[in-house]
Amino acid sequence: MPISRIFPPKSLGLMLVSAIVLAACGKGSQPGGQPAGGPPAAPAVSVVAVQTESVPLVAELPGRTAPYLIAELRPQVTGIVKQRQFVEGGEVKAGQSLYQIDPATYQAAFDSAKASLARAEANAYSARLKAQRYADLVKIEAVSKQQNDDAVAALKQAEADVAAARAATDKARIDLDFTRVVSPISGRIGRSTVTPGALVTANQATALATVQQLDPIYVDVTQSSADMLRLKRQVEAGKLQRNGGASVPVRLVMEDGSIYGAEGKLAFSEVSVDQGTGSVTLRAVFPNTKGELLPGMYVRARLAQGVKSDAILVPHAALSRDPRGNALVMVVNAENKVEARPVKAEQSLGDKWVVTEGLAAGERIIVEGLQRARPGAQVQAQEAGATSAAAPAGAPAAAAAK
Repeated sequence: MPISRIFPPKSLGLMLVSAIVLAACGKGSQPGGQPAGGPPAAPAVSVVAVQTESVPLVAELPGRTAPYLIAELRPQVTGIVKQRQFVEGGEVKAGQSLYQIDPATYQAAFDSAKASLARAEANAYSARLKAQRYADLVKIEAVSKQQNDDAVAALKQAEADVAAARAATDKARIDLDFTRVVSPISGRIGRSTVTPGALVTANQATALATVQQLDPIYVDVTQSSADMLRLKRQVEAGKLQRNGGASVPVRLVMEDGSIYGAEGKLAFSEVSVDQGTGSVTLRAVFPNTKGELLPGMYVRARLAQGVKSDAILVPHAALSRDPRGNALVMVVNAENKVEARPVKAEQSLGDKWVVTEGLAAGERIIVEGLQRARPGAQVQAQEAGATSAAAPAGAPAAAAAK
């Protein structure tokens, strides 16, 4: 059957024109604007060339605050508490009376000891006079030598009685003084465990109250022995330079993330390693004039451990982590291909990471466009912050066509 019988001549002409147009479009381009049969355009990324710098290495260690001085008050005599002489939570001074224990029985014992001392001194005086007289009489044989010896012995006995009575008096006076429980240090006192009328005993296990000196205040932090050995070896190898000066400065990060206003210094390092944790305790001293730091607070201490002369600073945006938590950066090599490079980022300094291993000076790392970069892929690298001078391929032709 002739084709004109199936399709009218006008319809047949339109179909031929449409087929020609579609064939022309298919030969000229593919979806996405890429040339037919050609490779996709390399994605554009922003890079920076890293350089070595001298940066301070700071270790951030967990720790807790501890009082500079602490005194637990316990009675040294037995008796009834008559009066509490302080305000709980207030400031007390060294030597200030805090509790008064009933002194009546101790006052009576002291008075009795003083009377015994006076009697012993009187007996000693009489024995001394008799011994002196007998010493003169024995020379003219008015008394026997035995009588003189007895007088001398009686004098020594009387002097010993005086010494014993004086010691008993001192003991009674000390016990009487102990009825006043005084603060051995200046600081802040906590709550009282007893009230007036309570019976307390000498050297009891329970403290009456606790006084703590909080200005200055200690901060005890722990560092693993492995880290200490690593730092020591880096210093010996010349990779790390110790800060000059006799003291190591320390800064505190509070529980809410804020930085404590005053700077402290490292006081000492423990001489032994904790067998349970494998860590060493470091103690720092901080001024606490405003009383912001209280004993037992959790803090993080930043200790300057030296200066790394060949460290590399990498922007936070350029560093990522693999599923195991290892640090990675994307490096663009000389052939403009992406390379995933594992690095060692020891600490953060401002808006950058301090990288000590894995990168060399002059290497280019991707800081923008990481989502478009794949290891081994070709990229169009441009310096971060610079605008592209050339338009994408095909842009001028498209503009001309318009």
